[in-house]
Amino acid sequence: MIIKTLKINKKLIIGVILLLAALASITIYFCFSNIKILENITTTTNSDIVSEKEENAVKKDFIKWVDFNVTSEAMNLTAKLDINSHTKNEEIKYNWIELLAYLACKNGGNFKNFKKTDLDVLVAKIKDGETIESLTQNLKFYNYYYESYSAVLSGFIGNYSIETEKPKNQNSDNEEPQENLDNTSNFERKYGVKAFLPIAKNYSFSHYDDFGNSRSYGFKRTHLGNDLMGSIGTPIVAVESGVIENLGWNQYGGWRIGIRSFDTKRYYYYAHLRKNHPYAEGLEEGTVVKAGDVIGYLGMTGYSTKENVNNINVPHLHFGMQLIFDESQVDSPNEIWIDVYQIIEFLKQNRSEVYMSNKETKDYSRK
Repeated sequence: MIIKTLKINKKLIIGVILLLAALASITIYFCFSNIKILENITTTTNSDIVSEKEENAVKKDFIKWVDFNVTSEAMNLTAKLDINSHTKNEEIKYNWIELLAYLACKNGGNFKNFKKTDLDVLVAKIKDGETIESLTQNLKFYNYYYESYSAVLSGFIGNYSIETEKPKNQNSDNEEPQENLDNTSNFERKYGVKAFLPIAKNYSFSHYDDFGNSRSYGFKRTHLGNDLMGSIGTPIVAVESGVIENLGWNQYGGWRIGIRSFDTKRYYYYAHLRKNHPYAEGLEEGTVVKAGDVIGYLGMTGYSTKENVNNINVPHLHFGMQLIFDESQVDSPNEIWIDVYQIIEFLKQNRSEVYMSNKETKDYSRK
């Protein structure tokens, strides 16, 4: 009996061993298969992550900040070179933004160090046959300054049409005077400064460089514009042509209007307009306005959640310019507002003349 039992146990043991070996083989096969599948999944996932990161990097590859401190002197000098070279059809035609970007590289972006001799030397090199491309190829930050200054100033100088009065017809004694002429004016093509000071011609104002000053209404913050002090009712004009994006009450700016330039790079903000009648007739969001058009009237509204309230101490226009390199910068903590004090000084040379076009509503229009 003992011998028989041992034989049975030996067969049983061999069977168990074979079964375990088979199970081990199956387990190893599935393990390697799963590892391969996991590798494929990991590779695909990592590829997707890298692709997404690269895509985001491309999306976020835009200018995040601009410290604009170009002086009105530098703007006037380079603008004169630009305008004269085009109107006189000179062989060498200057681009004032290129000149300013070059000068920014030379003074580290700080125009407090600007000297007219720096511009004279640059112009002399160009006249001697050198090009902006050759002069700037080794300037590390030239492209940054050129793109930044283009965003600020590209709508300020260029071709435009100005309406001029046609000379009156001179008839001989035997001719009957012509009546019902189609037009009494025509348009003349010109090249020059086509942006306007926001305060209409023949209206006085004062200002100082108050960008970055402290403000406390609502919460402690910095002043992101330039205040132009004037009289209530002073006509305010559009600095540049564009589309009205915002119109209405804002507790900080009171009655305000926001206009985006056609190239979408600049957002102009005009705030604290007159209560009861803040805007020119016919304006609404989506309306296209031309540079020099009357858009509203100076006042002192704002600093209140209630509409039509004067909580500003001194009548003035708050004028601001936001630069937009990517739409994600709109209405976000990443907004770029620049100091426009020197821009106001530069635009004093070009003011829009207005007249009262509606005596009942006391509305003004550009002349």
